[in-house]
Amino acid sequence: MKLPNDGMMVVSCKMSTKDNPNYQMTYVAAYLSCQHQLRSVDGLNNTTNSTSSISNMKSAIIAALIGSAAAFAPAQTGKATTALNAFENELGAQVPLGFFDPLGLLDDADQERFDRLRYVELKHGRICQLAFLGQITTRAGFYLPGYISTSEDKLFSDVGQGWAGSFDVPVAGALQMLAFVGFLELAGWKQAEGSFPGDFSASSFPVGWLDNYDEETKLQKRAIELNNGRAAMMGILGLMVHEQLGTTLPVIGKL
Repeated sequence: MKLPNDGMMVVSCKMSTKDNPNYQMTYVAAYLSCQHQLRSVDGLNNTTNSTSSISNMKSAIIAALIGSAAAFAPAQTGKATTALNAFENELGAQVPLGFFDPLGLLDDADQERFDRLRYVELKHGRICQLAFLGQITTRAGFYLPGYISTSEDKLFSDVGQGWAGSFDVPVAGALQMLAFVGFLELAGWKQAEGSFPGDFSASSFPVGWLDNYDEETKLQKRAIELNNGRAAMMGILGLMVHEQLGTTLPVIGKL
């Protein structure tokens, strides 16, 4: 039952000259396992337990073959690499992080998918910039004049700050704000065809650049808006969390 050292398993080990070192380790482990079983069979008496040892040897060889199949399976190269190559030069891939997509939202994405996500990112960033400014403005004591609800005899200054303000607004007022936002979303803001995401110059009311900037300046200002929006998203989230913790912050005061 003894096989030469350059038998089947040795040939398998020699086949493992792949770039990935895991191939080599898989075959070496399989080879050592089978050689151990072969030596055990060789040293046994032909009349005692040979059938059991041969069965063990076959099991080890089968396991080695399975390991070899796994070793030759193509390695996962990572979908993030594809996204990186496609979008690493897009606006927003800036130092120090560069292209940063930890959730893999752009894995196997095309340009249309990227533009849609960029559009949503800009929209959320713009909303959060207004929300953050609203927080620090009202906490500084600045409110709209007059009543938010005459029927309830409630002034704008009576509305609470932060989370509390969300529940102090009368139902009718909340519905009016919801309807206004819906109007802006469906009929007000219009993305300009063929332009960059977030360009609402095709809207039903005049919006756009404040001056006749050159293309380099426009690109710079778009990058500034994108970064400010990202910071505002983190900022308003931080304010909401710290308000629940009862934290006192500089400028803003106690939340």
